[in-house]
Amino acid sequence: MSRYTIGLDYGTLSGRAVLADAADGRVLATAVYEYPHAVMDRTLPSGATLPADWALQHPADYEQALLHIIPQVLAESGVRAEDVIGVGVDFTASTAMPVNAEGTPLCLLPQYENRPHAYVKLWKHHAAQRYANEMTRIARQRGEGWLDVYGGKVSSEWSLPKLWQVLDEDPEIYHAMDEWMEAGDYLVYLLTGRRSHSGSIAGYKAFYNKGNNAYPPQDYFAALDERLRTVMQDKFKTPVSPLGACAGGVSETMARRLGLIADTPVAVAHIDAHVGAAAVGITRPGQMLAILGTSTCHLCLGEKERAVPGICGAVADGILPGSYGYEAGQSCVGDGFAWFTHQMVPEKYYNEAKSRGMHIQQYLTSLAQNLRPGESGLMMLDWWNGNRSILTDYDLQGLMLGMTLQTRPEEIYRAMIEATAFGTRMIVDNFRAHGVAVEDFFATGGISRKNAMAMQIYADVLHMPVRVADTDQGPALGSAIFAAAAAGSARGAYDTVAQAAAHMASARYTVYQPDASSAEIYDQLYAEYARLHDYFGRGENDVMKRLKRIREGALKQH
Repeated sequence: MSRYTIGLDYGTLSGRAVLADAADGRVLATAVYEYPHAVMDRTLPSGATLPADWALQHPADYEQALLHIIPQVLAESGVRAEDVIGVGVDFTASTAMPVNAEGTPLCLLPQYENRPHAYVKLWKHHAAQRYANEMTRIARQRGEGWLDVYGGKVSSEWSLPKLWQVLDEDPEIYHAMDEWMEAGDYLVYLLTGRRSHSGSIAGYKAFYNKGNNAYPPQDYFAALDERLRTVMQDKFKTPVSPLGACAGGVSETMARRLGLIADTPVAVAHIDAHVGAAAVGITRPGQMLAILGTSTCHLCLGEKERAVPGICGAVADGILPGSYGYEAGQSCVGDGFAWFTHQMVPEKYYNEAKSRGMHIQQYLTSLAQNLRPGESGLMMLDWWNGNRSILTDYDLQGLMLGMTLQTRPEEIYRAMIEATAFGTRMIVDNFRAHGVAVEDFFATGGISRKNAMAMQIYADVLHMPVRVADTDQGPALGSAIFAAAAAGSARGAYDTVAQAAAHMASARYTVYQPDASSAEIYDQLYAEYARLHDYFGRGENDVMKRLKRIREGALKQH
């Protein structure tokens, strides 16, 4: 009798599901649900205006996605509910929200629906930057050893700066919450009715150390703000659970709503990017996976814990059980391409794309691929959402250099792609310089599958073959693999994530080989990128930050 698992992948704009055969990972059905509220970065649902650098979401969208995508993959596949032996979950992180004692997000309560801090703070909510800066300063002042494991800086994309912002700006919301819950853990709670706390999310986004089963000390939090002295006991009450474990079974209520069988095992939540490593078959140190979506995460495995400046963390069992997981990333990749096409491309390009039956980015790619490296004379810094790695500074902003009155949209589009490749090379070089090997480069995510030109540029810039996994829903397949481990051999699956990945991971790749002549030109361009990177990013010229402060002052006058 066949056995199947469902993998749920919750990203920035949508929730996705796959139903996969537990024997070989073959995907029988997929489903996608776009969040109705998308990203709320300008207004609340009521129309109330949000300040700059905010990025919120509505938790009702997550439940609606669940109610659409699971019934859809069951219906499309024709698989019986009793043959589904597990459900896995991944989510963008840190995407967190305040919930009450019943597990209800505060923004769903009438008395808080117009309070911005009652909503979900998305990973790219950067309005907590000043709190992240202060957390870094105090940690350095106190000689907190854990900071080196996180690249030497606290990021505003992580959990605790966002929570401190809630306390400082809306203490009523802070005190009304029973727990500060990650969205991945919330989804598991919706499915099971039981609270769990993902070891991966806790490790990367809240400084949890598996070795001593602890967060940073109380005295550190008190040094930040005396009101935070007991924050971890007060707002992170749920014990940490390891990856690959079963968080609980689908509740009877949710089973009826979804068409599943009650008590179907649900895996502990994982981070959306990290779960992709299992899907592409990464099993050993020296292999890097880049998940290219709205942002990009760069993941490596290691046998030892090493301090690498500017990374997002080195966490034991953080990506796959049994290894240290290293994470770095870029805050703006697909986000930047979408911004450019939506805001900067003239109507005649859209009309021509439509006449050819092409999406606007496909049309731009068809024009840009005819350009030689360096032909446009353009250079960019890919910091439109700030810099995640290796500078960890979200006050930085994007830069275009070399434009003339002859510059065309396709040239800018290609330069944006090249900038993201240069940013990735900066990350690869940084890992290598600090003792973390990067020998093989894998890619997954929508951009890697849809844009062959971009992947060839990455191969040329990196001087490495780029292996693109032959799967449209890598993270969702990864979650299906973790679901198989949570189900265990007793249910006809596997007892470890490694065993599940060995059977279910994608085994087919499209490989892009570097072109020597293009790589030589990109070396010259990368040298210029590196100079600009350090000039604007390491304090020699803080014009970006000064402009941001002027903008914030001007906005306050409205």
